[in-house]
Amino acid sequence: MHSAQSKMASLCVRAVRQSYSLVASPALIRASPRLLCTATQQKNGSSEEEAEKPEQNAAEKALLEEKTQLEEQLKDMTEKYKRALADTENLRTRSQKMIEDAKLYGIQGFCKDLLEVADILEKATESVPKEEVTSQNPHLKNLYDGLVMTEVQIQKVFTKHGLVKLNPEGQKFDPYEHEALFHAPVEGKEPGSVAIVTKVGYKLHGRTLRPALVGVAKAP
Repeated sequence: MHSAQSKMASLCVRAVRQSYSLVASPALIRASPRLLCTATQQKNGSSEEEAEKPEQNAAEKALLEEKTQLEEQLKDMTEKYKRALADTENLRTRSQKMIEDAKLYGIQGFCKDLLEVADILEKATESVPKEEVTSQNPHLKNLYDGLVMTEVQIQKVFTKHGLVKLNPEGQKFDPYEHEALFHAPVEGKEPGSVAIVTKVGYKLHGRTLRPALVGVAKAP
């Protein structure tokens, strides 16, 4: 009995010594600062991350605002570019129209001067008594035939260049093509129609170059 108790006491003493040696072990002592350092670093890292988060949010916000401003500037520049293209196209169209009009109507001043010559030829042929234009008056006949041929030729030249005669007798009065010298009741003429043409007019490529001078019939 006594021997067993002594053996049990010896085991207990040995266990206490081993526990003490483990607690007092240099390796464990050396490891403890490292563990403490690691824990401290982790704690500090968490604090730094928490401190960096507001800075990152502010940077992201600034980038987002800058992106929005750039998008607005791009939109504004795109609109200006589209308007510039439209203005350029309109300018090109107007310039092309001006060039075409210059080709068509650039001769209108010259045509107006020639109209006076055509008027003289027309009056000359109208003034010759038709009963005297016979073979018995060869000189008058030749002169008359020459005037008629000249008048016909000048009208052909006019037509070639887009100049067309306006002789609106019997037509409805058009203020864009006719100039009324008087209004009077004319028997057999519908009111508002051209009763008399005192001077023919001309149009150049559809544009009135000279209105016809007319008398307009009105209701009695």
